[in-house]
Amino acid sequence: MTLRLYDTATAAVRDFEPVHPGKVGIYHCGLTVQGAPHVGHIYKEVVFDVLRRWLERSGYEVTVIANVTDIEDKILAKSADRGVPWWAHAYEFERELHWAYDVLGCRPPTYEPRATGHIPEMIELIEQLIADGYAYVAPDGSGDVYFDVKAWPAYGALSHQKIDDMEAAEDADPRGKRDPRDFALWKGWTEATPRTASWPAPWGRGRPGWHIECSAMAGKYLGEEFDIHGGGLDLRFPHHENELAQSTAVGQKFARFWMHNALVTTAGEKMSKSMGNSAVVRNVVERVRPIELRYYLVQSHYRSVVEFSFEALEEAAKSFQRIDGFIARAVEVTGGVEPAAELPAEFETAMDDDLGTPAAVAVLHNTVRDGNKLVADGDSVLLRETLASVRGMLGVLGLDPLAEPWVSRTGGSDELTEVVDGLVKALLEQRQAARERKDFAAADAVRDRLKALGVVVEDTPQGPRWSLASTDEGS
Repeated sequence: MTLRLYDTATAAVRDFEPVHPGKVGIYHCGLTVQGAPHVGHIYKEVVFDVLRRWLERSGYEVTVIANVTDIEDKILAKSADRGVPWWAHAYEFERELHWAYDVLGCRPPTYEPRATGHIPEMIELIEQLIADGYAYVAPDGSGDVYFDVKAWPAYGALSHQKIDDMEAAEDADPRGKRDPRDFALWKGWTEATPRTASWPAPWGRGRPGWHIECSAMAGKYLGEEFDIHGGGLDLRFPHHENELAQSTAVGQKFARFWMHNALVTTAGEKMSKSMGNSAVVRNVVERVRPIELRYYLVQSHYRSVVEFSFEALEEAAKSFQRIDGFIARAVEVTGGVEPAAELPAEFETAMDDDLGTPAAVAVLHNTVRDGNKLVADGDSVLLRETLASVRGMLGVLGLDPLAEPWVSRTGGSDELTEVVDGLVKALLEQRQAARERKDFAAADAVRDRLKALGVVVEDTPQGPRWSLASTDEGS
């Protein structure tokens, strides 16, 4: 089956054909680093990490560009409230972003350009828009520059709107606008903001508007036409609409596909920083393991709304623990195998069908269920094939606990792991000895003590084995 993806611009699922055979260029909008990322922010990173993994598994050479918006009105406002320089504020939360997508096993982009590092490219693009009649300098001497939406007849094509039905653009002070729907390409500097947050330009000192940043950076690193532009659905309008207008107005073909992941909501409302810190990634991974949070996000289709709750998250964690448990038991019996080179046809079909992770996860669970039946019979070719298949599917989803980064995060140093393993095994030997002399009270006391410490004991045909309990089981 040919890979098919939903394209927001055409509102249809289409066959994916890259601009350059065998190569794929992806640009997805990074965060405005104004604060610590929450689960809603990191969802996009997980979605496009899975897309990248599947494209690479399908034989493509993939280039991923994901920007960092490190100059923007919210950054200036929040840094002023904290009394720290805007650039220090931005860098602090840029590092927090990197931590968040690293802790969730997202591979870093091929390149991650910062907005402040591409001011010359933005100025050049704005100059061309002015020269071609699609932008104008505000006549009030403010130094503002605006895109003239009525000068570009295709404006509204991505979001399927008519200009007359749109509300005023709220990305800048309306001073000097010809039309309230015109959006800012450049914001003239005022004494209300730090001078360090401004750069010289032909029309006056100032800073770039939000939308021009991505047009400049996508064009610089991926060329005038590339394969996929992505981001959260909330960016479709006005951000991506404005990017498309700017770039195509200067003659670029821009993106062939527009991919938008749905939002993560809480109580039916878009997750936002105003909801508090409970869903901040750093706090959530104190409740469940990072790999379990990733599984929770992957199990939903990227175009379906994820209704976040800790109850749903913990249920997903238990579901993943069943997969994890099978792998541990199968490795114990077989000694371990490498991930399969070939995956189940049903899994591949699901992934090729607009990145259908729910159906792919269902195939994964069915395979694990079959594998659990094989474990009791000991080592076999079929068990090894099943384990290899499970690992291969998990690798595509970024969830293989025996692969990086997860294998290096089992907790503690190698020496400490060996010590803990030895101590638990010693207690299990005491328990087994008690059972053999029919002192079941002593055997149960060992088991209860281990359970109180968060260690789950499972009796198998190969002998007792132990694992750490999930957060809710150990509390």
